Amino acid sequence: MNLTTANTAIVLDSTADFPDAAQRFANWRVVPLYVNFGTDSFRDGVDLTADRFYERLRASSQMPTTSQPTPGDFVACYAELAGYERILSLHLAANLSGTFQSAGTAAAELGDGRVRTIDTETASVGITLLALAIQRLLERGTTDVEVDELVERYKREHGLLFTVDTLEFLARGGRIGRAKAFAGELLHVKPILSIRQGEVIPVKRVRGARKAFQEFVDALESETKDDTALRIGIAHAAAPEKARELEKMVRDLRPRAQIDVQTMLGAVIGAHAGPGTVGFFWFTDS
Repeated sequence: MNLTTANTAIVLDSTADFPDAAQRFANWRVVPLYVNFGTDSFRDGVDLTADRFYERLRASSQMPTTSQPTPGDFVACYAELAGYERILSLHLAANLSGTFQSAGTAAAELGDGRVRTIDTETASVGITLLALAIQRLLERGTTDVEVDELVERYKREHGLLFTVDTLEFLARGGRIGRAKAFAGELLHVKPILSIRQGEVIPVKRVRGARKAFQEFVDALESETKDDTALRIGIAHAAAPEKARELEKMVRDLRPRAQIDVQTMLGAVIGAHAGPGTVGFFWFTDS
């Protein structure tokens, strides 16, 4: 089967932090996760924008919780895409959330074989960069085999670094993974983290924001080359000045690279990472 943008849809969940996906691409949809403040429940990116979430987080005495979409949420989305012969459903790492499982349950309920669920093994803009690479394949015509090859190469080769102001949010949400080794560090020690095979992993501990930024510089210089095939993503949690600094870094060091996504972390990822988080993502698309 020849897969194109006319016959193949892409479904993301809201942890991809790409809320305007359906406005950007006619064949894309986003299924929201849920964010809860006490008994108040909101659909991520629908009932609660990123800006409003951080405002509420600062004003609330309650730590927010999050929950995955139901299989019914996915069934409703897939039904809306009835005109497409194939649906590629890309989701937050299965190790971090039950979202991928919910999507798989929905696909099995439909039972028509149209839906292929993909565990991206990553989060946030990492999901979106993969989806954009798949979209480029669809725009020139592709196959299931080529999509599979791209997904596997992406998992091997893409890069991701992020730093948080505090590990408190990751620890409370149970998503700290091996980074728990960094918990309880002294004030001003900045953890440099990544996500591999769906787990948050520690990379390095540095002292101060300047040294943390230097880690992003070093990664860009050592892991990439200045090429138009280099795709970059930048995300921040109510820290636009940090995102602007990363953008300038990319423009200065890799002027030929494409910054595909620059966004604010949505409510679900923000609830687990915490305000002040900044993430840097890269992938060289062949």
